[in-house]
Amino acid sequence: MQLQQLRYFAAVADTRHFTRAADLLHVAQPSLSQQIRALERELGADLFHRARGNITLTDAGEALLPLARQILADTETAHREVQEVAQLRRGRVRLGAPPSLCASLVPDVLRAFHARYPGIELFIDEGGSKDLVRTLAAGGLDLALIITPLTGDAPALATTELLGEDLVVVSAPSAPAPVSRRIRVADLRDRPMVMFRRGYDLREFTTAACHAAGFEPAFTVQGGEMDAVLGFVRAGLGLAVVPGMVAARSGLRVTRFAAGEGMRRTIAVAHRKDVAPTRAARELRRVLLEHLGPQG
Repeated sequence: MQLQQLRYFAAVADTRHFTRAADLLHVAQPSLSQQIRALERELGADLFHRARGNITLTDAGEALLPLARQILADTETAHREVQEVAQLRRGRVRLGAPPSLCASLVPDVLRAFHARYPGIELFIDEGGSKDLVRTLAAGGLDLALIITPLTGDAPALATTELLGEDLVVVSAPSAPAPVSRRIRVADLRDRPMVMFRRGYDLREFTTAACHAAGFEPAFTVQGGEMDAVLGFVRAGLGLAVVPGMVAARSGLRVTRFAAGEGMRRTIAVAHRKDVAPTRAARELRRVLLEHLGPQG
């Protein structure tokens, strides 16, 4: 049983005339009649009483007609739904991003994407790169903004670098400046510091830099997310190392690192190599590249 046959059958049932049905569907009348005969042979029953000038449905035709209409309606709905997704009128994208980017760059990117594709739902998962990579590899995300290079065993991901991000030291405006010049990592020795929770990219980056400089950082408060860490610094509880783009919006004193200290990280957009991104995900990736890439 073919959709075309059901469409022909429904047209004849509506017009009660083979020629008018053929004209309505823009097909030759003999072709339409042949297809309905083929449908009748497959079903093992006549669907129409064919008296000259008087085409009526048989009992079998009466039974088939509502089912045929439902099948044709469902087919049209399926076609429309797929077309809406394909044309980006509907759908969803799941993006993972570190909290520091969610607090700085991601909102502007999502605003630009939503303005272009208002029917696409956006789902955001905040987390550290390791957590986001695991979620991405398990199929829980379409795209993720991650810190590169990845450490340890990483799944097969396709990554594209977007931007380099300077890290800076923030301190309370009411407290003395930590140094009168650009700061070095070694200057953080014995300084009270506010630190992010475990698993946070910035925590691992900062502690690794301190260890490379030969000391263990001293934490007064640790375990917070970005907003909490900035609040603790504002309260005078210590210094913190944060991205420059976050620091610029924080209202805190900003002290930049000296050249050559290596306090800079790279942000990349990643997706699985073994699964082609949806069209909506590809479009979000394009918007990310437009806004955050080298030309953005």
